[in-house]
Amino acid sequence: MSMIEEPLYPIAVLIDELKNEDIQLRLNSIRRLSTIARALGEERTRKELIPFLSENNDDDDEVLLAMAEELGVFIPYVGGVEYANVLLPPLETLCTVEETCVRDKAVESLCRIGAQMREQDLVEYFIPLVKRLAAGEWFTARVSSCGLFHIAYPSAPEALKTELRAIYSQLCQDDMPMVRRSAATNLGKFAATVEAPHLKVDIMSMFDDLTHDDQDSVRLLAVEGCAALGKLLEPQDCVAHFLPVIVNFSQDKSWRVRYMVANQLYELCEAVGPEPTRSELVPAYVRLLRDNEAEVRIAAAGKVTKFCRILNPELAIQHILPCVKELSTDSSQHVRSALASVIMGMAPVLGKDATIEQLLPIFLSLLKDEFPDVRLNIISKLDQVNQVIGIDLLSQSLLPAIVELAEDRHWRVRLAIIEYIPLLASQLGVGFFDDKLGALCMQWLKDKVYSIRDAAANNVKRLAEEFGPDWAMQHIVPQVLDMINNPHYLYRMTILHAISLLAPVMGSDITCSKLLPVVINASKDRVPNIKFNVAKVLQSLIPIVDQSVVEKTIRPCLVELSEDPDVDVRFFATQALESCNQVMMS
Repeated sequence: MSMIEEPLYPIAVLIDELKNEDIQLRLNSIRRLSTIARALGEERTRKELIPFLSENNDDDDEVLLAMAEELGVFIPYVGGVEYANVLLPPLETLCTVEETCVRDKAVESLCRIGAQMREQDLVEYFIPLVKRLAAGEWFTARVSSCGLFHIAYPSAPEALKTELRAIYSQLCQDDMPMVRRSAATNLGKFAATVEAPHLKVDIMSMFDDLTHDDQDSVRLLAVEGCAALGKLLEPQDCVAHFLPVIVNFSQDKSWRVRYMVANQLYELCEAVGPEPTRSELVPAYVRLLRDNEAEVRIAAAGKVTKFCRILNPELAIQHILPCVKELSTDSSQHVRSALASVIMGMAPVLGKDATIEQLLPIFLSLLKDEFPDVRLNIISKLDQVNQVIGIDLLSQSLLPAIVELAEDRHWRVRLAIIEYIPLLASQLGVGFFDDKLGALCMQWLKDKVYSIRDAAANNVKRLAEEFGPDWAMQHIVPQVLDMINNPHYLYRMTILHAISLLAPVMGSDITCSKLLPVVINASKDRVPNIKFNVAKVLQSLIPIVDQSVVEKTIRPCLVELSEDPDVDVRFFATQALESCNQVMMS
């Protein structure tokens, strides 16, 4: 191929591949656009490649999506910001296609390019593009245009700004629900760029239109807009505009809208402020907690603690607690689960007396719930209650339930209890722990589920750290070591794992005198899995014990294992011997 024809080669390949029937070739070609643009140079990219892409009417969404993504980062390849406008035509075409994800990506790329464009270019090229899309015959163009106003508006001269606000207002009243949905979704972004006087008049009238829309899918997006707009308005304007809307939406005929209010409630309360929340929104929230749709009650129950923090304790006890009692026996397990995940946080809000009188019975009923997730959510937040009512009361009222859950038939519940034990131990103190929970910790080492045994071994180590080596030597180590003779090899493996975790906590002397002999003894086990775990444990003990112990005890055992008939045992024993040698050399 001659030198003159060479620069044409990449574009020729690209054009061929873009027209190829094989979608993978077309995709590869699109993803290599930046490489091809570099080969062509900036001028030819502007004059040949971009026009070609504008005319390319590929019908495969995957190819179009890749093209929309690539063009968003194409400014450097067309000659920088002053030529950014040449990228707009292909993206404008992509904004009108039927596939939503392609349009969204094209809008994202246009926003990225628009954010870098010079002001005069925005006025000359970007704003006319937005107006064309907003006036598009097909709804897809109008949907896309809504996401571009916040980029176009700040650079527009005053007359154009007025026009853009008017166009957006029309989009909020468009015949197609999809366009109104897009206008509702992007209203917060657009409002953030609009000047304060117009915000109160124009934007709030658009918001008003959307809140009265006959489509619930538009109204629920308007709920989201409340929180975003609330950050832009003065507090008194928020109260005037949003309070009636929130109260109406909490009684909306569509459960999806009520769900959205329940889900966004804390953000909406922040927008209107604490006083109006206490006076106006408590009845609305109570309605949501008693809603006849389980989904709404789930969303409302999940916000109960956050909402109570805005109220004073008296209001919370008077209005919210009766609903919480009802929810704790709700027919839907998911409602009870949502409540259980946050109810513990109410204790610090209500104070000690109210927690003991009102909340403790609810905690106990949820701890005995038939659904494991409910029990689990309560267990994982017990420390929040302990801070309020103190350990004595906690141990009297909740501990029997915890002991019961330690033997729960669902292993995830048992796992949650194990993970909570070290925290509980530190709060209960050593004496109480020995009486009530010590036996449980040993029992878990022989659980049928591996995750429980693994967690139990970690638990033993954390308890040794909490109460110290002397306590562990008395209460844990002898019982753990006794289990090495268990007839089931899986339980013997758990004990080896526990030993490897305990050794660094117990220190060199106890490891050499008590733990190491047990491990050496286990190397004679008939099960290969035990033997290669012995090799792993011995490797982990090398840095803990003295050099002389390594040479006299550990190395001979590893040498023996390295000649074992089993390939895995030999592998791990050889690995451990290499560690021995490294320690010797260092």
